[in-house]
Amino acid sequence: MRGLGLQRSTSSASSASKSPYLFKRHPQPVHLKGHGGQIVDMDDYLIGADIQLTAATSGVVPDDTFTVPEAVNALGFGKFQIVLSFVTGLCWMADSMEIMLLSILSPALLCEWGISQYNQALLTTVVFGGMMLSSLFWGKFSDKYGRRQALLLSSFFIFFYGVLSAMAPNFYWVLFLRFLVGFQIGCVPQSVTLYSEFLPTKLRAKCVVLLDCFWAVGACFEVLLAAIVMPLGGWRLLLVISALPSLLFVFCCLWLPESARLNAAQGHSEQALETIERIARDNNKPMLLGRLTVDEDMVNTIYARGSFSDLLSDELRRTTLYLWFIWSTTSFIYYGILLMTTEIFESPGDDICGLDDNWKDKCSAQCSPLDSKDYGHLLWTTLAEFPGIMITISMIERLGRRRTLAIEFLLLAGTLCFLFQCTKNHTWVTAILFIVRGIASGVFQAAYVYTPEVYPTILRSVGIGACSAMARAGAMLTPYVAQVVITASLSGAVGVYVTLAVMAAIVCFLLPLETRGQELREQSPRGSKVING
Repeated sequence: MRGLGLQRSTSSASSASKSPYLFKRHPQPVHLKGHGGQIVDMDDYLIGADIQLTAATSGVVPDDTFTVPEAVNALGFGKFQIVLSFVTGLCWMADSMEIMLLSILSPALLCEWGISQYNQALLTTVVFGGMMLSSLFWGKFSDKYGRRQALLLSSFFIFFYGVLSAMAPNFYWVLFLRFLVGFQIGCVPQSVTLYSEFLPTKLRAKCVVLLDCFWAVGACFEVLLAAIVMPLGGWRLLLVISALPSLLFVFCCLWLPESARLNAAQGHSEQALETIERIARDNNKPMLLGRLTVDEDMVNTIYARGSFSDLLSDELRRTTLYLWFIWSTTSFIYYGILLMTTEIFESPGDDICGLDDNWKDKCSAQCSPLDSKDYGHLLWTTLAEFPGIMITISMIERLGRRRTLAIEFLLLAGTLCFLFQCTKNHTWVTAILFIVRGIASGVFQAAYVYTPEVYPTILRSVGIGACSAMARAGAMLTPYVAQVVITASLSGAVGVYVTLAVMAAIVCFLLPLETRGQELREQSPRGSKVING
C-alpha cells in the first residue's frame, strides 16, 4: 500500500491560494523508524498524518517539517488566543455562577419549604455527585468526539435543566434537576484542556491561572445578581437568569475550534492544518512552511486511545494517586469555605463566639434570609479570588508547580487556624475568610496548570476528567462539615480543613514530576512500545 498525503497545488501563486486540497500518492512508502531500529510503515495504519505544504515563491525544501506544538509556539500569543480566552472564560463564568448559586439557594429553600440542615447539605451533594459521575464520561467523550462537541452539548443542557429547575414544584424535583445540571457541569474542566493546547509553552501557566479571573467575575456577578433579584423575583427568577451565560456560550461555540493537537493525534491532519492556518491569520503571522507531521509517539496514541487504566500504569500511577488526593482535598476545602461563609453570615446574632450555642437551638423552620449586609460580606470574600490569582501567577513560574501547591496549602492551613480564635467581630471573620478564599482559589488554579502538563495528549482529557471526579467527590462530602458539623462545633469543622490542608502539602512535595517550562507531553504510557504490523 502506498502512502496517501495531502498536498497543496503549487502551479502558481494564484492557483495555490484558490485550489482545494489535492490527493496525491507519494512515489514511495512513508516509513517511521521505531524504538530499537524497527521500521514501521505508517500507511499500514492509515493515519494520514503527513501533509505537504508548498508555496509557489517560497522555495521550501520538501523535507522541512513541523509539528502542532512547534506551530503553536511559533505563531505565538495573539488575537486568536485573546478571543479564545474570552470564549473559554465565558464557560468558566457560567460554571462559577451555577456553583455560587448553591450557597444562596439553600437558605432560600429553607425559608420557602423549611428544609433541614441535612437537606441543605444534600442539595449541594447531589450537584457535585452529578459532576463526579459525569467527569470521566465527558473525558472519554471529549477524547473520542472532540473537546468542542462536548462543551457545546453540556452547555446547552446546563441552560435547559437550569431553567427547568426554576419550575420545580417541590424540593425533590429541585434535587433531581440540579443533579442533571451538575452532570453537565462535569464537562467544564475540558475547556481548560482545550485552552491549554492552544497556548505557547512560556505563557501557558500564566494564561491558565488568569482564566480563573472569569470564575471570580462569575462568582461576584452571582452575588450581585442575587442581591438584586432575590428581593424582587425570588430564587426561581435567579435560577433562570443564572442559566443564561451557558446559552450564550453555546452561540460562542460557533467560533470555537477543535484542538489541533487532538485532530493530529487522531489522524485528522487536514483539520489540524486548517486550524493552524486560522491561528496564523488571526495572529497576523506568516504560516509555517513545510509539512505538518505527527511523530511516532503521537502515532502510537491513535491506536491506544486514552483509557482510565492508563492513568494507573507504572509510569503514571504515583502521579495519578497523588493528584487525586490533591484535587479532592482542594475541592473539599474550597467549597467548604464557600458554604461555611454563608452559614456564618446567616447565623442569628452578631456573636461569632456563640455560633455553636446559637446553632444548637436553631430549628429547621427558623428562616434567616440573607440581607444586604450579608451579601456585602459574601461579595468581599468572593473578591479574594483576584489577589489569589495574582499571587499564584507570581509564584508558579518562579518556584515551580509542586512548590507553589505545597506552599499555598501550608498558607491555607495557617490562615484557617485564626478561625479557632473566638471573636465577636464580623469584619475580622470576613477578613480571614477573604484570605482563605484567595489562597484556596490559587491552589485550585495551580492544580489546573499542573495536571494537563503531566498527562500526554491522548490521556489529557481522561486525566483531567478523573481528577475532576475526585474533586467532585470531595465537594460532595464537604457540605456535611460546612453545613452540619459546624452546627455542633465551628472549631471542629475548621480543624477538619486544617488537617487535610497539611496532609495535601506533604503530598505535593512528593509529586514525582516538575513541569515548569516543559512542553505539553505527547507520548502515552505505551508510547515506548514499537508498533507491530
